[in-house]
Amino acid sequence: MLVNIILAVLAAAGIISALAVAAWSFFKGRVDGARLESAGERAKELVSHAEEEQRKLILAAQEEALKLRAAGENEVKEQRQELNRMERRYTQREEQLERKTEALERQQGELTEKEVEVQRAHGEAEALKDQQLHALEEIASLSVTDARQLVVKKGEEEAQHDLARRYYELEKESKEKADENARNIITLAINRLATDVVSEVTTSVVSLPNDEMKGRLIGREGRNIRTLESLTGVDVIIDDTPEVVTISCFDPVRREIARLALEKLIADGRIQPARIEDMVNKAQAEVEQTIWKAGEEATFEVGISGLDSGLIRLLGQLKYRYSYGENVLKHSVEVALLSGMLAAEIGANIEVAKMGGLLHDIGKALTHEISGPHAEIGAEIAQKYGINYSSYRGILEHHSDDHETIESFLVASADAISAARPGARKESLELYVKRLRDLEEVATGFNGVERAFAIQAGREVRVMVKPEDMDDIKAASLARDIAKKVEEDLVFPGQIKVTVIRETRSVEYAR
Repeated sequence: MLVNIILAVLAAAGIISALAVAAWSFFKGRVDGARLESAGERAKELVSHAEEEQRKLILAAQEEALKLRAAGENEVKEQRQELNRMERRYTQREEQLERKTEALERQQGELTEKEVEVQRAHGEAEALKDQQLHALEEIASLSVTDARQLVVKKGEEEAQHDLARRYYELEKESKEKADENARNIITLAINRLATDVVSEVTTSVVSLPNDEMKGRLIGREGRNIRTLESLTGVDVIIDDTPEVVTISCFDPVRREIARLALEKLIADGRIQPARIEDMVNKAQAEVEQTIWKAGEEATFEVGISGLDSGLIRLLGQLKYRYSYGENVLKHSVEVALLSGMLAAEIGANIEVAKMGGLLHDIGKALTHEISGPHAEIGAEIAQKYGINYSSYRGILEHHSDDHETIESFLVASADAISAARPGARKESLELYVKRLRDLEEVATGFNGVERAFAIQAGREVRVMVKPEDMDDIKAASLARDIAKKVEEDLVFPGQIKVTVIRETRSVEYAR
């Protein structure tokens, strides 16, 4: 900056001098002699003024240079002071680091000595532990492995006992709350519904006005009875029973057609092949009308509309179908109503539950024509006619333990309730006795069981246990195990109650 100021001053002086010389030359050449002296004086004044300005500029530049020099010296002085302070700080830090390093070296030496002492003490402790362990093994006559297994076994027994006790307490607590709600829902649904039960038959009996009618039914060389059997697909049994003809067939619809045709022939009195064919056709039309009407009445009773005519006809065929002595159509209507009531109680879809309940056994209408489980056949039929997915799952899963929808579970529950209702189903004496025997054998197959009795037509099994072999908690666990075993090994309708009785008796004699 100082150099720039000096150069500016010198430039100004040069300019002023040049102007003075130029002015002098100008006036010298242009003016006359009279004015020459005045112009010279004017030029001198200009030169004096320029010199004065030059001096002022030089003084100002000198002052500015002095100021700049002083500021630079002050700045250098401050920087030197800051450097001195930093040097002192670095020196102090270096001294502190040296002291810390020395302290760390001393601590490391002490830790090394302590580590050696700890290792020595650890070795002594291990040796002492081995001596004590050897002494304990000699005293207890057990090895470490045997003692560990004994402790683990004891712990497992205690844990199992605690778990069984806790399960018993939780089960008791949950039953107090759940049983009451479930009982109210199921009882309410069952109390609101009551249907008739019709026993299953595989034969139909037709009364005759007299025994002479048997000969007319047989016809010359048996042509009448052969015609009736060939047109209807049934077996007509004419034996020594007075005034009775028996019709036998596994297909209830064909059996009903034969029965109606035979009754019409007896009432008409004209029994010959052409008349038999005519009466069979009329009976078929009448049965078809009855089937359609039965299907419609079932939908009206349940309150379901919009079913395809094919489904209604299959539903009506169940009027002539029986299962375990129970009429399948009445059972289906009952299951539909129960499903709807249960759905209403728990907030599920009532229409879906009713639809699944009404059609859950629809496959039984075709089990004599299509092989396979009736649940799968019914599900395929429902899917074919566009039934909603939840009702389809109810039909497919009504005999399954896994349920995809809540309505499917309700249909299965309603089916079990309907089947388990006293008097709803019947079975042969042989199957009945076998089921009771199997139930007792499952119960007596557990350790600690003294005797087992199946009672209430196999709806309950009472198990007598040896009181010295188990306590109350083990008895509760045994009841749960027996129930699970029954579920896995036996097939039964409804549910079976397992009651474990543990009784302790003390007997003394007074003499």
